[in-house]
Amino acid sequence: ATPTARLLRDGRAVAPPSAPPAVKAMIEAANRIRHRPYVWGGGHRSWNARGYDCSGSVSYVMHAAGLLESPLDSTGFMRWGGGGAGSWVRIYANREHVFAVIAGLRWDTSYSEDGDRSGPGWSEQLRPTGGFRVRHPLGLFRATPLA
Repeated sequence: ATPTARLLRDGRAVAPPSAPPAVKAMIEAANRIRHRPYVWGGGHRSWNARGYDCSGSVSYVMHAAGLLESPLDSTGFMRWGGGGAGSWVRIYANREHVFAVIAGLRWDTSYSEDGDRSGPGWSEQLRPTGGFRVRHPLGLFRATPLA
């Protein structure tokens, strides 16, 4: 089983020591923009934005890991990478929303128990995934077979 990142009380995530460098880069990047406000279209014109929407925040962390050159919207993520779940990273995308599960923690702009923010953040709770396509980054992670 893939080790799980830890969620600290302040809302930051800590990568497992065995995580690949790209996963550590994703988590560090996400921690940098965590708690920025939700801004529709945020993160699409500039990597360093005042706030981020769902696809802007997922694009930001994939870019930090060297996996994405320019931001994608949620429909772009429906076709990005490889199909199925990756061992360290899963991207869930549909026409209206995208979120990621990185080292077992959910990176998302909604369905959060973290009540003090509107923008991207971490959660230990998964959310309903019906209607989402599951994708994973290519060239770094192998899809794990579903049991």
